[in-house]
Amino acid sequence: MSGNGNAAATALARIQTDSVVATLKALYPGLQFEIIAMSTTGDKILDTALSKIGEKSLFTKELEHALEKNEVDLVVHSLKDLPTVLPPGFTIGAICKRENPHDAVVFHPKFVGKTLETLPEKSVVGTSSLRRAAQLQRKFSHLEFRSIRGNLNTRLRKLDEQQEFSAIILAAAGLQRMGWHNRVGQGALGVEVRAKDQDILDLVGVLHDPETLLRCIAERAFLRHLEGGCSVPVAVHTTMKDGQLYLTGGVWSLDGSDSIQDTMQATIHVPAQHEDGPEDDPQLVGITARNIPRGPQLAAQNLGISLANLLLSKGAKNILDVARQLNDAH
Repeated sequence: MSGNGNAAATALARIQTDSVVATLKALYPGLQFEIIAMSTTGDKILDTALSKIGEKSLFTKELEHALEKNEVDLVVHSLKDLPTVLPPGFTIGAICKRENPHDAVVFHPKFVGKTLETLPEKSVVGTSSLRRAAQLQRKFSHLEFRSIRGNLNTRLRKLDEQQEFSAIILAAAGLQRMGWHNRVGQGALGVEVRAKDQDILDLVGVLHDPETLLRCIAERAFLRHLEGGCSVPVAVHTTMKDGQLYLTGGVWSLDGSDSIQDTMQATIHVPAQHEDGPEDDPQLVGITARNIPRGPQLAAQNLGISLANLLLSKGAKNILDVARQLNDAH
């Protein structure tokens, strides 16, 4: 088993991997699990914004090479790091129960007690996400937003010890997994495996959380249909209530001045975890869930595609094309 992250970046990756291993050990007490820490391109390139690197598999390529060569049997990722189209031969064999999917603002010690709204004019806020920057620029036009890279420890150290940033935006789930609740991809963990390795698929399939799985299928279908990634500001969020799956999505211009957002819903039955699923090749948006019925999975995928088409009909393609062009030009 592998968790991505070099020596400086392993803390969160190791915590996430340990949580999956602990669950598997409880389910399979007779099996032994060896954890191998590995580095990825995304871990090594820390002086360039993610949107500028131009590599779709920043946090997965090296790990997939190890899977392909049978050096490891499964890899634990933050689901947000996995492209919506995986390379041939790989699949997401498990999606664990989602934690807090929200973003969190962490302030420089001298601004504790402030909000983004009350930060001084021209205060600099750090984020590694174009989506976060565009959304916040639209709402807080008095602030400046700059790229900040590195693992959680590095980014918090830059915030606390340097004077460049008044605040930074981080994923709340990462802070909570590290035990830093007092300072608060996006919340869900995915386990990537070889697509044809039935033994490993069966092993990790029990980790699927049905509700999180269906929500993530809808979200990934939306992103895939819009070709969303690190180079464009695209956001999507789901909630499940009373048998209804609500999907909200949006696209933004780089400066946040233009946006299109909408919400759709569908009636989707959340099945029991071990109901029989499809017998054939069941991948949907890179996810394999043979122990979950196909009907709810297809309904979730269709919801994501429908919302993407709705936004495209309202002009989302033009906003995204311009955003890509401007991002490539800078």
